[in-house]
Amino acid sequence: MRTDLVILGAAFSYLALLFVVAAWGDKRAEQGRTVIGSPSIYALSIAVYCTAWTFYGSVGRAAEYGPSFLLIYLGPTLAMLTAPFLLRKMVRIAARQRITSIADFISARYGKSSGLGALVALMALITITPYIALQLKAITVSHAVLINYPDSPDARLATEGFWLDKSLWVALVLAVFIILFGTRHLDASERHEGMVAAIALESLVKLVAFMSVGVFVVFGLFAGPQDLFQQVALQPELTDTLGLNHVPGGTTGWAGMLILAFLAFITLPRQFQVLVVENVDEHHLTRASWLFPLYLLLINLFVVPIALAGLLLGDVAGDPDSFVLTLPLSAGAEGLPLFVFIGGLSAATGMVIVETIALSTMVSNQLIMPLLLRFRFLHASQPGQLAGWLLGIRRAAIVLLLLLGYLYHALMGDAYSLVTIGLVSFAGVAQFAPALLIGLYWRGASRLGAILGLLAGFGVWGYTLLLPGFAQSGWWDMALVEQGPWGIEWLKPYALFGLQEWDIYTHALLWSMLANVGLLVGVSLFNRPTPLEQTQAALFTEAMHPNLQGTTLWRGQTTQGELRDLLARYLGAAATQRVFADIAESREAADQIASHALVTRAEQALAGSLGSASARVLINSVVRGEALDLEGLLSILDTTSQTLEYNRRLEQKSAELARIGEELRSANERLRELDRLKDEFVAMVSHELRTPLTSIRAFAEILRDGDTLTEQKRQHFLGVIVHESQRLSRLIEEILDLARLESGRLTLDPKPLDLAQVAQRSVDAISRLQEKRGIALDSAIDVAPATIIGDPDRLEQVVINLLDNAGKFADADHPRVRLRLYRHKRHYRLSVEDNGKGISEGERERVFEKFHQIQEQGEALRGRPKGSGLGLPISRGIVAHLGGRLWVEDAPNLGGACLIMELPEAPEQAH
Repeated sequence: MRTDLVILGAAFSYLALLFVVAAWGDKRAEQGRTVIGSPSIYALSIAVYCTAWTFYGSVGRAAEYGPSFLLIYLGPTLAMLTAPFLLRKMVRIAARQRITSIADFISARYGKSSGLGALVALMALITITPYIALQLKAITVSHAVLINYPDSPDARLATEGFWLDKSLWVALVLAVFIILFGTRHLDASERHEGMVAAIALESLVKLVAFMSVGVFVVFGLFAGPQDLFQQVALQPELTDTLGLNHVPGGTTGWAGMLILAFLAFITLPRQFQVLVVENVDEHHLTRASWLFPLYLLLINLFVVPIALAGLLLGDVAGDPDSFVLTLPLSAGAEGLPLFVFIGGLSAATGMVIVETIALSTMVSNQLIMPLLLRFRFLHASQPGQLAGWLLGIRRAAIVLLLLLGYLYHALMGDAYSLVTIGLVSFAGVAQFAPALLIGLYWRGASRLGAILGLLAGFGVWGYTLLLPGFAQSGWWDMALVEQGPWGIEWLKPYALFGLQEWDIYTHALLWSMLANVGLLVGVSLFNRPTPLEQTQAALFTEAMHPNLQGTTLWRGQTTQGELRDLLARYLGAAATQRVFADIAESREAADQIASHALVTRAEQALAGSLGSASARVLINSVVRGEALDLEGLLSILDTTSQTLEYNRRLEQKSAELARIGEELRSANERLRELDRLKDEFVAMVSHELRTPLTSIRAFAEILRDGDTLTEQKRQHFLGVIVHESQRLSRLIEEILDLARLESGRLTLDPKPLDLAQVAQRSVDAISRLQEKRGIALDSAIDVAPATIIGDPDRLEQVVINLLDNAGKFADADHPRVRLRLYRHKRHYRLSVEDNGKGISEGERERVFEKFHQIQEQGEALRGRPKGSGLGLPISRGIVAHLGGRLWVEDAPNLGGACLIMELPEAPEQAH
């Protein structure tokens, strides 16, 4: 399976599949059924970040520098955490201003400066060309490894002519793909739906391929991860490879690489393309903010096991950058290495496709178009003619960019490893970060400061990283790197100003950022921006303002006819018709003044095709008057802010009034409930008082009028009057106790006492009465003493009440009551249970309500138990005042009801 015919057939079949997927995506878009409307597709397209560097180079870096490879992926993960504020803001600005690239974005922020846009485009070309070369190198080397293994691929690469280099032909096929699906329309801000669909597919292919080789290594070459790590543990030098001490530069290298990866993720042209330009809905960032980090986790899951396995096998595995291919090859596998090669091809081609589209857009819009606008004959061209020229320029740029990347690969690519080439490019594009990030949040950043900062940072990057690369490739004298220019050691590129023993990338990042940020901020503080810069600065810094969406920025005048002719000349008839969709074309309409909204819409259409700087130049050529200045823009924003603040205060007042109204309704309901309870209470008290009073009055009248009564009956009636009087006294005392409890005026005399003694006294006091009723009363004092803080008289009242109630509700035939005192954690519990019918779940809380009595049925012999219904509420109140609890449970021994009183143990000093 490792013949040229099979490998090339598989590779170009895969590329043909990309053509099919892209064509399908574009066809669905034309039918109005978008493919990229899914946030999952959006998240997968962001995975274009994982290039051949990830696929091959991460294992190589892990084998050499241990866990430092993770920093390349922790940076993007950190960047995705900024999605709610930073990335969302960038997406919103790009959508409103029809931004086409990162160069266009920075140019638009600083007054739509064509010079600044051209500078960023040139810097992107210089920094990204090695990165494209990296992908082509990966294709060439992986093909040679696949064909030559177990021999070294170097011999084949050295003797092979460039026309036989597979990466050259892949580059040409990709050029056709990009031309077909990346430049179908002039408007670069339009979504490339077919291309994004193909990139999402490639993200899945490279993930599955990498995880396949990982599973094969761990479970095929070894008996699982435990076996692998046990063998690694036998070789201490391999164990040390995983240590943090292998991270270049130590702690500073760790921090520097993390910052570098964070900045590069935001500023890489391809990442800006998929994150910002291709975004169709800013809400897609929500899912991408966790799905993309999950993708990074999965694709790096087997990096360390593969690296360790390659190091264990030694020379058999070959170069660490090729472990993902050589490990399955060393085991005699045939199909898996071919699939892995396709995965690496997928990683490389995905990056090349998106990067080339982004760069070609910059070349045409920021470099070529501003030059073309200087020629007068273009302004007299036929309608639509210039649009065709611009598409041709963009397509030619695609071919030239890919050939330039191949040329760099052919001439200089062998000097660096895959990871080294990538990190050099990372440090280069990171120079865009100060102008971009500071410009998003600081209105005072000026165009001159941004230009000087970029030049300084780019110059330091070139001196500290790019020139040493040329020297290592033999294009420059190595003395520059080893001794410094003219022998001045403190100017050595890798130890600038004597800063030695730093990781070369952190070293370059530090000095370049100091120069870049320092000049950007320093010059901006002393440089006054132009009115257009100030306006654009306000639009960028206030991008999240809710009223900015509908703000029109032009206050000048032009006719609809002039505006229509301008758009037709540069964009063609179809694009012009979209801008004028709601305006009928007629001779009368051509002479009418174009609305401010129409002028803004026309500029956005031009910006989407030609870039914001060129669009501003063209609109200025037909509009008489100025765009909205900073003062006018801020007035709109301030007015809206005042309105929003007023609305916010009104909402607060309304919410407060609603809250007060709800509280008043609740209070009213509570008052009604209290009034009802008061009426019920008065009625119950009246009833309870009337019963003994009626009895006393009736027997008193009998005694008064009954002259013929015998002495025996007279004594009986007097006994009833005494009994009812005692009952009335108890009832009045209970009502007074309840009133004191509810008002908080119940007087207690808390002091240390022995609850066991209180329980025993209570049993002694009621035992005679219980005996007369035929009730068997048992007591079990498990702890003595049981020291608590309480009022002895009130507690004895509670215990007697519990024993009395238990006796009333015990079994009619064989009544039994049992009292038990025992310890529970840091409390003492006193339980009183009976052998009656018990208390149902629904009644267990109601028995503690005032005047509530359980209705007993079928007890004709004993009658309805007498009582006021106040004993238990009063008992619970007394216990609560002493810091305890009183509740009902099922009787554990006698089967009836069990009332439990729990009181806390007294502090030790009270014993």
